[in-house]
Amino acid sequence: MSDFLPVLRVLGALLTFFSLGMFVPWVISWTHADGLRHVWAFSAAISFVCGAALWGGLSRYKRELQPRHGIFLVSFAWLLLPLFATLPLMWALDDIGRPINFTHAYFEAVSGLTTTGATVLVKLDELPVSINVWRTFLQWLGGMGILVLAVAILPLLGVGGSQLFKAEVAGPIKDSKLTPRVKETAKGLWGIYATFSAVCFLAYWAGGMTAIDALMHMFTTVSLGGLSPHDASFAHFASPLLEGVAVLFMLAASCNFALYFVAMRKGHWRGFWRDPELRATLGALIGGGLLVAVVLWVKGVYGPVDALRYGVFHTISVGSTTGFATVDYLHWPVFAPLFMLLLSSVATSAGSAGCGIKMVRVLILVKQARREMTSLVHPRAVQPVTLGNMVVDHRVIFSVLAFMLVYGVTTISLSMLLVLTDLDPVTAFSAVLASVNCTGPGLGSVGPAGNFSGLTNFQMWVCTFAMVLGRLEMLSFIALLTPSFWRK
Repeated sequence: MSDFLPVLRVLGALLTFFSLGMFVPWVISWTHADGLRHVWAFSAAISFVCGAALWGGLSRYKRELQPRHGIFLVSFAWLLLPLFATLPLMWALDDIGRPINFTHAYFEAVSGLTTTGATVLVKLDELPVSINVWRTFLQWLGGMGILVLAVAILPLLGVGGSQLFKAEVAGPIKDSKLTPRVKETAKGLWGIYATFSAVCFLAYWAGGMTAIDALMHMFTTVSLGGLSPHDASFAHFASPLLEGVAVLFMLAASCNFALYFVAMRKGHWRGFWRDPELRATLGALIGGGLLVAVVLWVKGVYGPVDALRYGVFHTISVGSTTGFATVDYLHWPVFAPLFMLLLSSVATSAGSAGCGIKMVRVLILVKQARREMTSLVHPRAVQPVTLGNMVVDHRVIFSVLAFMLVYGVTTISLSMLLVLTDLDPVTAFSAVLASVNCTGPGLGSVGPAGNFSGLTNFQMWVCTFAMVLGRLEMLSFIALLTPSFWRK
């Protein structure tokens, strides 16, 4: 166990840094005079002291991180940070006379940091503004990955930060270096993310939102989180213009941020538009939106204009794993909500703010299937699997196949576990799928017009576990459970 003491030291540094984020809702509480400044200050102090104690108390264990250290750190960070994010939620809600238990508070914190967007809270419009800012700010921190941000700004990670970066970044291809130093890569990615955030905030503000609404919806749009400070979600604004702004930034955030980084460094965008995953992602989301719009029109749910508006907005919202809603789409023909939920499994790119299987894995699987079919006809043909101009290594193909197996088994197993607790199959399957994909709203009682508050504590812990698995892409966390991981 002493082998992991350097990891605990870095975990302390992460917690210390995380505690500083609580000053964002503290400032909002002060400017809006909602009476909760003491909650944020006390929570920040406790988090800072605990983090500093780990950091300072284990200072002699500073060393370079190895690959398994990165897996351990990332996994435990996504379990520990929500624990401290839970503290101000519980204390603030208790302070205003709306107490919630630890299970609900931890679920809410995990949902925020994993950018899932599922919630157990009601009467959101009546909450003090600093609570809603904290809920949405957690999603912004989790969008690009708070641990990627840590690699960028915590020099104590040193060269070992590359292991943390690889363990945190989503997708099957993690060894491509955008810059010689991983710290510079992390800074660049967060720079792009911050730029998108600023532009999105200004667009929402110019489109008619108040400054505080623009801030909170910016947090949950560029992160593809989907939480809203309003019970009506995006329907609160009833604005086609704001829905159009949201669609634009949801599409942008669904693409690989590394492509933006490379395009800006090179000063041209020719390679950007040639990327096969980018084109597949945009094609799936936009094409899926048009398909749903046609279904709504043909089925007589809306006229052509409204069908296009609602079909495109909700398909891109759910498919990108964001989860904003302006209507209860469970009243649509059953094909539409089911299609949108399934689309959320595949429609975001690796290196984006989204979760799920990732489009690059789907492309690799399709090309591998095509190669296998060709080999049946031409057994001696040599056909490497390629993405663009790059030949995909066999190890990557095997890792994709392993991921798909684990993804399928995990989704089915957790769904059956919920069914075993007498939850109806539609709600059980959709709750797990929406949690694993970090989408938020599902079907049945956890649809866009409801939330997860109707689940039992055990069912909620299952969904919480699914959210963490989805954010960590499963294999990393499951590796912790193998005996070989703990052997030196």
